[in-house]
Amino acid sequence: MLNTKGKREKNNGKKAGGASVFSSRRTASDAGRGEQPVLQKRFRFVFLLFILASLGVLFRYGSLMLKAGGTEAVIPARAFAERGAILDRNGRILAMQTRVANISVWRPEISNLEGLSRDLAPILELSPEEIQRRISSSPSDFIYLKRQVDQSTIQKIEAEIKNAFRGVNIEPIVGRIYPEGRLASQIIGFVGSEGIGLEGIEYAFESDLAPNSERNGNQVILTLDSNVQYILEEIAEQALVENKAEAAMLLAMDPRTGDILGSASLPGFDPNNLQTSTETSRMNRPAIWSYEPGSVFKIFSLAALIDAGAVTGNSTFLCDGHYERITNLGERITINCLGAHGRVGVREIILYSCNAGAAYAADRLRADSFYEAVRSFGFGSRVGSGNPGETIGVFRPVDRWSDRSKPTIAMGQEVSVSTLQMLQAATAVANDGVLVPPRIVSLVRSGDGKTERPYTTAAPRRIIKSETAQAMREYMKNVTSVAGTGWRANVADLSLAVKTGTAQITDPDTGVYSSSNFIASAMALLPAEEPSLILYVVIVKPQGESYYGGRIAAPYIRQAAESLVDYLGIPRGRNPQVNHSGTVEISRDKPFVIGATMPNFSGLSKRQLLPFLLNDEPRIELRGDGWVKRQTPPPGTPLKPETVIILELEPAR
Repeated sequence: MLNTKGKREKNNGKKAGGASVFSSRRTASDAGRGEQPVLQKRFRFVFLLFILASLGVLFRYGSLMLKAGGTEAVIPARAFAERGAILDRNGRILAMQTRVANISVWRPEISNLEGLSRDLAPILELSPEEIQRRISSSPSDFIYLKRQVDQSTIQKIEAEIKNAFRGVNIEPIVGRIYPEGRLASQIIGFVGSEGIGLEGIEYAFESDLAPNSERNGNQVILTLDSNVQYILEEIAEQALVENKAEAAMLLAMDPRTGDILGSASLPGFDPNNLQTSTETSRMNRPAIWSYEPGSVFKIFSLAALIDAGAVTGNSTFLCDGHYERITNLGERITINCLGAHGRVGVREIILYSCNAGAAYAADRLRADSFYEAVRSFGFGSRVGSGNPGETIGVFRPVDRWSDRSKPTIAMGQEVSVSTLQMLQAATAVANDGVLVPPRIVSLVRSGDGKTERPYTTAAPRRIIKSETAQAMREYMKNVTSVAGTGWRANVADLSLAVKTGTAQITDPDTGVYSSSNFIASAMALLPAEEPSLILYVVIVKPQGESYYGGRIAAPYIRQAAESLVDYLGIPRGRNPQVNHSGTVEISRDKPFVIGATMPNFSGLSKRQLLPFLLNDEPRIELRGDGWVKRQTPPPGTPLKPETVIILELEPAR
């Protein structure tokens, strides 16, 4: 109004002759008499505009109603666009949008803080003391007690909000829930209070998952199988607890496709209760954490040496308990072995995990050739699985190697890897020389379900000869024999290609290897002849009686294999696979007849008995549900018209 009035004064403040209309020399009564007609005109003008606008709305509404069913029918309100769901390979929902609420309090309305805190505590899963502390210590009268509570919590609070819960408020919002809780939580990640992905798939695929004003977000379909993931997490939890370890990882992958079927990493967290998590528990170790792999790495260093022609199946080396070499500068390099294995070839190096043999074998190939051959397995590069924050590990170029680097790398030290890199390298051995990059995401599906976009990784590529891969699997099969380091991984009626490892961890304070902290690991390809599954377990800093991979990691490989082979349909001796046309002939049951004597009803289901209940004679009484367990009279008893047959049913056990 001030700006309008000022403008009016500027433009119209003078009449002919120079007299001012709004002159300050006017009296108050003059001003009142002059402004009153103007105000009345303005009021009539605004009122007229209001009437015209109202008539316009009514006219438009009426025309839409009259044209219902035509091209100008009433347009329904647009539904709220939701963030896309994350699902496993079988369609099980792992993350989804839902209606939730924030619970807050308005302190001036609270009459009994102690009683309110006590009553709210079990509903909000907080202690009464915590609730009371938050309310009492807040500098504001408005306090959030808990964010994103589910519908059941909302209903409990709504039931009491007018009585015992005065001062408690429910603020409906759209939230994110994770129906499977801790399952694969580090892979899935979580969203922040603004509904934006902060870690995991939620973060990496934010542009796909996020909705906009016109459409729902896309769905992200993972390669994970929730059943496999559950099994692996149960076993990893067992490994963590039994060995008092800092962390445990257990992964399962199909080497033919690169699909990661399960990736357990513990300790974990529940994204539904993010406030209870820590940075360590949220870490997706298989993707972002690197470590020295130890002797499992010999699979790849020896395969590289074989493929380059540096060693053959007939090459032998003398292990007297250590590797020793004097450099051109006179430096003595010594690498200890777990024992004196005598004359060893590639087979024995893998069988006994002989450090000295691996080091002597590496001497047969130039450093630059060895570097390129090992690097071709994917070490020193991200695998591109779809996990955010993938590490490249540490694989230094040759110009930064010392004289002891090559023999040390050959036995799995002086190189840092991720578990995903180890899985990727193993695919080349499993696939007769063809490396297949792993992936955790299968495809992205549009919010309306009409289009799908496969998630693609780098193309498979041959990195070693087929004969090299097959020979390495044969050597690894021997590891499960009584003489091998991985005999504890052996599964009856199933051939496994196994390698175990024990790696030292560098002490960050001293910069040298710790004498008490180790990483125990084991890897298996199964079935060894034509692998369709890779299992890899890593136990970080075990604190039990032993820290050797063959002793504490191999048993969890066996346990995982026993649990998964039947579920995944992997053939073994007692569960062979056969080809079938897919057509099944179902024979009809012979009709069951009640004659002159009491038949044997044992094992018949309630459904099979229903036709007999329609007959008047003999009379049949059913007790219970399931299948017939007992009957009166017994089979063979002559039946009379007045006989009552009593059949007792029990469910199958």
